This record gives sequence, structure tokens and C-alpha cells, in this order.
Amino acid sequence: MSRLYETLRRTEMQRGKADPVQIASLQPVELLNSAMAEPAELEGTRTAKVEVSLKMRLVALTDPRGLGAEKFRALVTRLENQRKRRDLKSLQITSAVCDEGKTLIAGNLGATLAKHTGSRVLVVDGDLHEPTLASLFGLDRLEGIGQWWSAREGKEAISRYVYRLNEIPLWFLGAGATSEPPSQVLQSARFAEAFVRLASCFDWIVVDSTPMFPIVDVNLWSRLVDGTLLVVREGVTPIRALKKGLASLDDPKFVGIVLNEASEFDRTTYADQYYPASRS
Repeated sequence: MSRLYETLRRTEMQRGKADPVQIASLQPVELLNSAMAEPAELEGTRTAKVEVSLKMRLVALTDPRGLGAEKFRALVTRLENQRKRRDLKSLQITSAVCDEGKTLIAGNLGATLAKHTGSRVLVVDGDLHEPTLASLFGLDRLEGIGQWWSAREGKEAISRYVYRLNEIPLWFLGAGATSEPPSQVLQSARFAEAFVRLASCFDWIVVDSTPMFPIVDVNLWSRLVDGTLLVVREGVTPIRALKKGLASLDDPKFVGIVLNEASEFDRTTYADQYYPASRS
């Protein structure tokens, strides 16, 4: 909260909205309320169609009766229980290294939150280095954060780059492309303010972040989100990289760990045990 507070405080001073002494004396909650004082409306948002097929790995959409979808519903239930005890509205999904499945977890978690709870959910392609969440949804050509940042002279609303997906209450904000270093975008007061305003429009925000090591972006996202979900892939995650990644974090605010591709038991019988076979 303190780092986000300082970022927003500098933003208000730069805009000259009020007396600097008065702004400096505001408490964090007061300043956040000030930043979100405008109506929480998604101005200029567009729609994008996700073509659901069996080839997709979004089991929340393609195989809602399967074990994978049930696991995500269980994860959603745990997150909903956590938010009853603490402030939890936005979270980033990270891992120690690449190829541990964090993007797959982020996409399915966002889709499950929207379908299972009916909440207004925004999924963000937060890895500005190597974005892959757009590909998971089949939305590679959409503009995103990079184009919004490049158009800063025009002061466009970031909501212009937010897309509504299909018929469920799910929205998508892509990474886009920019020539600026991602860290410059993420640590800017302008992006912090835009993210806070976006947060006022949604019940949940799920950010597909970068791996923890060696990139600094997880720390930059940590100052914006309420929590971090760590993905560990069985048989893939290097222990040394995991330890280095964890040591590099300032305030991760972990909400849990997802063990990906865990070989717990035979998955083939799950659907047959809990759902009756369809009858013609």
C-alpha cells in the first residue's frame, strides 16, 4: 500500500489538482479514494470473440466437467474465502522460471472467476517482455498497454484497450508493444493511476506476470496488486531458481501456491465418477 500511495501522491502533485501540502497530508485510503472518485465506467471498450475449441487449453471453457476445471473452481473458492478475511481484489500469477504454466493458470483462473462467481473479471497480459496470455485466448493482434503508453501525449484512457470477451463477464487487457523498457512503464505514476482506476471497474483482476528471476517486474506488479499466486510445476521448477526468485522479492504478499501437473491420481475416471454419462 505504501509504495502505491507514494506513486499516486506524486501523480496528484504533478497534475496540480490541489495544494501540495494538503496532498502530502492525505492518508493512503483517502488518496486512493480520490484517485477513484470518477465514475467507474469502462469508456470506449470493445469486444473480442474467443473461438472456443478442443485444441485450446482453457479447460474452464472447453471442458467444464473435467478434473482440470474442477481444480480451478476449488482455487476460486479458496480465493473467495481469503477475500473475506483480507483485502484481495487483484493478484499476479508468477513462477520461478518460464514454462511452468503460469499463463495457463492465469487464463483459466480468470475464466473460472467470471463463469463460477459471475464477477466482473479483468485478465491482464502483464508480461511486457514476452506476453503469451493473448495467444492463449487467440487474441494476438490486439493492441494493449504498449500502445496506450506510446499514446501518452494524447492522454488516452487505458480502458480503450480493454476488450470484453464472449458472453461471460470477462475482459482482457493485452501487453501490446512498446519501445520503452517494461520497468519504466510499470513503475510510472501514470500506469499506477490507470491501474487503480481500472480496479474500480472490476471485482477481480488477474495479472499474468513475469517469472520471478531474473526480471524485476514481479516486484513492480507487487506494489499494484493485493496478492501473488506462485505456480510451481512438478518436475520442472529448478529449486535454486525458486530460492533465488523468492529472495529477490520485496513484498510478494503471497496468497498461495499452485502445484501444476501434479500426478495425484488417475484422472481418466473423474468425469465418470461424478457426472452421469449423457443419454440420447
